[in-house]
Amino acid sequence: MAESRDDPEVFWVDPKRRGIMPLDGFHVSRSLARTLRQGRFRISFDADFAGVVAGCAEREETWISAPIASLYCELHRRGYAHSAEVWEGAELAGGVYGVTLGAAFFGESMFSRRTDASKVAFYHLIQRLKAGGFRLFDTQFLTAHLASLGAIEVTRAVYRRLLGEALALPARFHA
Repeated sequence: MAESRDDPEVFWVDPKRRGIMPLDGFHVSRSLARTLRQGRFRISFDADFAGVVAGCAEREETWISAPIASLYCELHRRGYAHSAEVWEGAELAGGVYGVTLGAAFFGESMFSRRTDASKVAFYHLIQRLKAGGFRLFDTQFLTAHLASLGAIEVTRAVYRRLLGEALALPARFHA
């Protein structure tokens, strides 16, 4: 992470309590279910990775600096970073991106330019991860938004055990 958009320093975060999204615990609210049924959004994966990173960074306050964005794009080119995009017509309406290692997915950030677009991306990402054999979805921190979707918090010890198990297993993002 970086402290801000203009911070040249990059640092690792290892919180005492870690946010994770149980892949079988995603909560689909009535309004999200309605949005999914409407089919007004088109979903893609890895079609506009740089656009998703840019969308995530366009907040007033962000930890995504130019060096971090560049490094994530390089990880994407090497096949380690992936995105789920939500489109409304030709416009990128929302998305989520992260990094894969073994059967672990490390969610980095998500954004929404339309109501429910980030939730739709999150939902489809989870379906993709389940189909590809992933075991751990790391969200780093537990926010109120992530908790409303079913994310939970675990201790560092539990997280490290889950991480070790997931890293030892194969998974495929594009199964």
